[in-house]
Amino acid sequence: MIEWILLVLLTIGVTFNFLASIGILRFPDVYTRIHAATKCTTFGTIFIVLSAIVYSIYRWLPEHNNKWIVMGIHSLLVLIFLLLTNPVGAHAIGRAARRIGIKPYASVIDELEGFYDEH
Repeated sequence: MIEWILLVLLTIGVTFNFLASIGILRFPDVYTRIHAATKCTTFGTIFIVLSAIVYSIYRWLPEHNNKWIVMGIHSLLVLIFLLLTNPVGAHAIGRAARRIGIKPYASVIDELEGFYDEH
């Protein structure tokens, strides 16, 4: 049973990470690529890390070996740091792209035009 749970979690994670890589290659500008890189990879990596947490709990319960609970705690910390840093990094990249003058692809209304002046 646990193998099926791990297989489902890993399949979801790998699928979203694969879709993110396709999005990075296919999307036309930096802003949509940021969207693919952060949203899909965050969601995919959450499922991959969750599979590591489930596996560590599964191995820890019968053995009560501390190395498995340490692996689970480290995986949980990875998950927390990923959820904290990925949106912040995406925002910083998007803001830097906007500041240097990269316009969104095929945008009709640009609400930030003139907001970031060269002065």
